[in-house]
Order: sequence, then C-alpha cells, then structure tokens
Amino acid sequence: ESAIYPRTDPAVIMSVTYKNELLLARQSSWPEHRYSVLAGFVEPGESFEQAVKREVWEESQLKISNVEYLGSQPWPFPCSIMIGFTAEASSQNVHLLDQELEHAIWVNASNFIEQLESGDIVLPSSGSISYHLVEHWADNQGISIAKYKH
Repeated sequence: ESAIYPRTDPAVIMSVTYKNELLLARQSSWPEHRYSVLAGFVEPGESFEQAVKREVWEESQLKISNVEYLGSQPWPFPCSIMIGFTAEASSQNVHLLDQELEHAIWVNASNFIEQLESGDIVLPSSGSISYHLVEHWADNQGISIAKYKH
C-alpha cells in the first residue's frame, strides 16, 4: 500500500490587542453580526511570526509586537492548519484597505459583553481556534464568554 500525504497549507490566526482591548473583524460573506480575530495564509519563505505581522499589517495597517504562539488546530477548509498567536498593536488606528474585511472594531470587557448580549456580535463556533483566542483574551480580562458558545 502507498501512503497518501495530502498538502497542508499553514495559516496564522491571531488575537490582536491594544492595552485591554481586542480587535475583532468580519468578512462580508459571513453571517450577520459574526466577528472573529484576524487570519491569513503563510507565504513561502516566511516564518509564522512574520506571517502574523504581515497579515495584520495587510488587513488593518496596524504594527504589532510581542507575537506569541498560543496553539494550533487542523482546519479542513481548504486543507489547512491554523496556527494561533496573540499579538499587541502599537495603536488602535485600523485602516481597512482592501475588500477582504468589511468591518473592524475594538472591544473592551464591558462593551464586549453588552454587544454579545444584544446580538451585535456573534462569536465563531466554540470548537474553533478563533473562539479559543477570543476566550483566552476574555479570561485575561476576568470575564467568561461560555454562555455565548454555539
């Protein structure tokens, strides 16, 4: 028998914070009110950390530092592995230049819970690394988002 080794494309996914605030964004193709953290594919020849910095810059025009690995998750759409990071932004001056992201917002512990309660923000699936990145930030803020799982 011959083994099959399908191609796996690495993608980085990152929670970007500024002080105690978290950056959330949405694509226009997502269900209404769905927000998540930033993500993008790793280019040939770059490290995961370089990909985090490049993707955050391309998607938001934010400069970041303190890029730290948090965890990973196989992601079958399309044959990827998501490598999760946290990062800190040097400012909150987000500029969306292309059409990849429709909207981006900064949330803090209190307004995040208010927006979850009102339905203005819907979290990613609780089984996803994107949810766990948001949950990691929330835990560090002393808030629980467990009741908003779906």
